[in-house]
Parts: sequence; C-alpha cells; structure tokens
Amino acid sequence: MLRVTFVNHATVLLQTEGLNLLTDPVWSKRVSPVSFAGPRRHRAPGIRFEDLPRIDAILLSHNHYDHLDMPTLRRLAAEHNPAVFCPLGVASLVRRCGLRDVQELDWWQATMWRGQNLHCVPAQHFSARTPFDRNHTLWCGWVMEAERGNIYFAGDTGFGQFFGEIGRRFAPIRLALLPIGAYEPEWFMGPVHMTPEQAVKARELAGAATAVGIHFGTFSLADDGEADPLARLRRALAGRDTTDRFWTLAEGEGREIP
Repeated sequence: MLRVTFVNHATVLLQTEGLNLLTDPVWSKRVSPVSFAGPRRHRAPGIRFEDLPRIDAILLSHNHYDHLDMPTLRRLAAEHNPAVFCPLGVASLVRRCGLRDVQELDWWQATMWRGQNLHCVPAQHFSARTPFDRNHTLWCGWVMEAERGNIYFAGDTGFGQFFGEIGRRFAPIRLALLPIGAYEPEWFMGPVHMTPEQAVKARELAGAATAVGIHFGTFSLADDGEADPLARLRRALAGRDTTDRFWTLAEGEGREIP
C-alpha cells in the first residue's frame, strides 16, 4: 500500500511499508526568522498536528524557512522522535531541534533505513537562512526505493535535464511529488522554481506513473496568485489521456497510489 496525503505547501504524509514519512514539515503560521513577520500561512494545514499518526522519518530538501521549520521540528522531536534525512550541511541545524537520528547525504549518495534504500538526488535551487550564508549548505530531492515502484520527492526545484537522469536511475517511479508554484516573474524565479508546464515535462522525463503537485497555494512567496498554479496545470494537461495521472489534492486529501 502507498498512500499520499497532502498537508499543504511541500508537506506531504507518505504511508508505505508500514512506515509514515513527512516531507518538509511546516505547521507554523509564518515561515521566517521571527514569528511576527514574514510570509503568513493562507490555508491551515490539512492535518492537525495533534492528529498525525506516528511519524517514523522526515525528508528535508533544504534549509529555507518554508521547508525547514524549526518550531515544527521541535514538536516532532518531542512527540515522535523520527529519523531525519537531509542534504549536506543541514544536520547541525536539525540537531538543534532535539532530533538525534539525523543523516545528511550528498547528491547520488544512499543510505539504508528500516530495510528501505533512500537516495539523495539533485535539484536546481539554492539555500540560505540569513543574508550571509547563501549556498553554504546543499539542497536536494529524495528517492525511496519500494518493491512496487519508487517514490520521488523533488523538493524545491527549477526545471532541468536531471529529471531524466533520475528517471533512468530509479525506474520505475510509481509516484513523484513535483512543485508547481512560486514561479512569477518567470525571468527571475525560473532558475529555482518550475512552472506547472515544466512540472508536467519533469514528470515525463522522470517517467513517473503518477505525479502529485506540491508547493502552491499556502504562502505568498512569488507573484503568481493562490489559484494560478492550478489553473495553469489544468491547461497544461488539457486534452491528455484521462489515464495521465498528474493530481492536485486539497488540504488533507489522501489517495492510494495505483
């Protein structure tokens, strides 16, 4: 069984092989260095923190505040004490949240965890938490091997040919979580965030049987409107075969993946 539940933004609950994993968990009201300013949440998380099942592991893509939220990580450490997998340079920050089982990997490195192979894979983005630490740490996506098809979390990324390489190395990909928002203005955001049309192309390059759109509609991070990514994705998919599974889910909506 593989079930995906969209919490919102880049936070997704993955349930497979008797394990519960969260991607880039954020339950805070704002994503910034301070609690009284910065991008504010427009939609409540689709799962209340108190209603989470036991969380076994967290997959972190990079250190931006809308992806690595220290207050949420502290709560997860206190309530669940999960394992954490993160890119190079991020482990020290994660351990400051009280999490102890932390592994950081470079691109194309892998680790075995509870019988599952987890692979750190490339993304096209950047990292920073202050004006003085840009690109001091790595950013990445993750692939989790599974018997019926692999699971790919792309993290936060612009479009690149590396999607094809990931698809070649990890075929078959059963599920891909692909960002579709925060792309306007495209001349500025294009190197680090995909458009919905590019996400459709990334899904094709990766050869994913099912894709789920993430990274939209929760925080105002760019000039595209709250509903713009969904509208553009619908247009990009118009006229395609109905079996072409690129889904967007409402907050709290879960589906089993074929």
